[in-house]
Amino acid sequence: MTVLDTPAEAPAITAGAGQARARRTELAAFLKACRARVSPEDVGLPPGLRRRTPGLRREEVAQLAGVGVTWYTWLEQGRPINASEQVMSAVSRALLLDAVERTHLFRLAGLPGDELAGLSCLAVDPTMQVILDGLTPMPAAICNRRFDVLAFNAGYDALFPGATRTVAPGGRRNSMWCAFTVPDCCNPFLNRDEELPRMVGVMRAAYASHIGEPAWEEWVRELSAASPRFRELWATQQVAPARTALKVFRHAGAGEIRVQAAYLTMPGAPELYMVVYTPETELDRERMAWVTAHPDAPVTDHGH
Repeated sequence: MTVLDTPAEAPAITAGAGQARARRTELAAFLKACRARVSPEDVGLPPGLRRRTPGLRREEVAQLAGVGVTWYTWLEQGRPINASEQVMSAVSRALLLDAVERTHLFRLAGLPGDELAGLSCLAVDPTMQVILDGLTPMPAAICNRRFDVLAFNAGYDALFPGATRTVAPGGRRNSMWCAFTVPDCCNPFLNRDEELPRMVGVMRAAYASHIGEPAWEEWVRELSAASPRFRELWATQQVAPARTALKVFRHAGAGEIRVQAAYLTMPGAPELYMVVYTPETELDRERMAWVTAHPDAPVTDHGH
């Protein structure tokens, strides 16, 4: 019996084919809509004779993108043809797509993404900073799924300066980099043995949506090179959900602070989440308030 003869296998294959067709249909509709809203003048072409429909013609998009007219026509017809990242980037430029539209185009084309897709999550609505500041003295930050710290309040900065004041490769602030690369003797994050495997599992689960993206692949290589412990955990292939977790920090001036880290999703920004550290006890709350009120107090009692 072949695999296709197995009753449990055949529906999955049929469903997969149906999903591919639906995605191609959606891609075709998206391309047509984008083409219709771009005038010849927008892209430096002469208006020419009167047009029956608004926007660019298919042959004009093909010319601007440097692709064959027949190939682009088939793409708009939803035919099962191959589309590389390079070619779809050219189509994106021809249609004057912005970063969000370009990311959407890549997803509909079944491509892993590009540099713009990776960078599009770096923008944080300014209103969110107001919300973060309003949570002070509870530490809070907005991060992406690579653990880049994109925005934070005074409490987070005072408690975890390694993630906000130390720049990791690529010019990023990153809590994962801090957790794995700051020496044990002066790392404020105490219960790393329990938490680091979970954090890597959360990142591994997110990575499934970004396989092949240059920004993600480079980040994994850099952290693997910098931390044997990360490299070991990454190789286990373990995945984990983001969930509320106990985190224990130490501060030279305030002592040990225990918090519950809650991870909140953000509608409209699936690559971002807000993490809020809630002190466990009144003593933890008092110590956290002291740390926030003394942002320049050293976190450790020694230096290197």
